[in-house]
Amino acid sequence: MIQALHALAIDTMLPALGNISRDLVVSDPNRRQLVVGLFLFGLGAGALFPGALADRFGRRKVLLTCIGGYVALSLISAFAWSFTVLAAIRFVQGLLSAGMSVVPNAIIRDRFEGDRMARLQSTIGMIFLVVPMIAPSLGQLILLFAGWRWIFGLMALQGLVIGLWTWRRLPETMHPEYRQAINLRAIATNMGVALTNRPSIGYVLGVACTMGVGWGYIQSSQQLVAEHFGAGALFPLLFGGMALSMASANLINSRIVERFGARRVSHTALVVYIVLSSAQAWLSHSPHETLWTFVPLLTMNLMLSGFIGANFGSIALQPFARIAGAASSVQTFVRLVLASLIGAFVGQAYDQSARPLSHAFLLAGIVTLALILFSERGRLFRRLNPPGSVRPIA
Repeated sequence: MIQALHALAIDTMLPALGNISRDLVVSDPNRRQLVVGLFLFGLGAGALFPGALADRFGRRKVLLTCIGGYVALSLISAFAWSFTVLAAIRFVQGLLSAGMSVVPNAIIRDRFEGDRMARLQSTIGMIFLVVPMIAPSLGQLILLFAGWRWIFGLMALQGLVIGLWTWRRLPETMHPEYRQAINLRAIATNMGVALTNRPSIGYVLGVACTMGVGWGYIQSSQQLVAEHFGAGALFPLLFGGMALSMASANLINSRIVERFGARRVSHTALVVYIVLSSAQAWLSHSPHETLWTFVPLLTMNLMLSGFIGANFGSIALQPFARIAGAASSVQTFVRLVLASLIGAFVGQAYDQSARPLSHAFLLAGIVTLALILFSERGRLFRRLNPPGSVRPIA
């Protein structure tokens, strides 16, 4: 639920982007995407620091501080008097709450490793993805009875509830013997180790590619699905259905990953992702493309990205037990910054057709495959951890 707060900050806003642009006088229709895009960029930029702080002061303190920043900036956003001010606040909100993406990964790594970690990531991802299923409908419901500013009030209330729950229920998981000093040279060294590890870096960059294209879809979804394809009031339902497919992928992955291995599952998903992206790109040039030909292919690709993301993340963090916080920080920083830049580029490339998005999906799949081949030294579908060989760390 901590990680899901970020999804609420993104997806609840989607039905309100048109209202925000009208009330705050935004003339360029693509500019409205900055309410989402700058928040995502802030998440990436802010991810560089919380992990090192969590390695020194513990997971709980850093996490609760980030949740507090999320709540405060949600309330401030509700009183924004111009679009520029709102966009700036959203960037700062992403910056201050970035630890909500970083620290949970370190908590998971404190307790589990290998395919067990991938299984837990999938279970958490399934819960996380319930939010995009309902968030646009929540935003739409608020708009029926109140203005878009009340959406930020809802975000603050949700953050407060989750913060209190975390304070009461989440224990400290960092091993005392792993505590790291705040030494800039040591932190930089640890981060450098995490970024130069060949078996890891290809997975970090690969998930950034697939995640970035997914974010590009989110930023342009209201224009593409609701307006271009004419979904209208069906948009929240279709958006939620696509999120349901990703949640289903995480559920399935949590059941099969220990049996088949994170590499085998994610590599297979990536190959199928490229095949479907090719069909999607071809169809985008057809004059007969409709909402009901576009949505099924996109839904299947988003579902495959569910298999890719959780497994790639656990594989990338696997080598770094003693510096899990710093490694999670720098990996999340690289992943989110690249994903936000890719997402912004894809979103701003929207041209009243599905072609830019479809081409981006195909290119992301091909580049990701090349990166994984680099990390795996040309060998795919290997199983490095046989069943039963990995136990949770005490």
